[in-house]
Amino acid sequence: MEFNEYQTAANRTLYGNEQVLTNCALGLASESGQVVDLIKAYTFKGQKLEKDQLIHEMGDVLWYLSQIAEWADIPFDEIAKENIETLNKRYPNGYQSEN
Repeated sequence: MEFNEYQTAANRTLYGNEQVLTNCALGLASESGQVVDLIKAYTFKGQKLEKDQLIHEMGDVLWYLSQIAEWADIPFDEIAKENIETLNKRYPNGYQSEN
């Protein structure tokens, strides 16, 4: 699935009023925290990393990101493309440890 295709499909489930941006920003923070909690439980508590739950929570993060982009009238593909361009400039040969 392409990013813009995802953004359009996800937008049909957007709800809210003039506070959509605030709701999406708060939701993004909340869902990101849930991803962090899963990783923390795996890393520090020795719990099994539940991939299905991780996929679910990362999907929620993706939804909120896509809807913030939608609100700002930014095609989601543009965000992905810009990020790759930034990474390519920052790491033209890929990431290499300085050790």
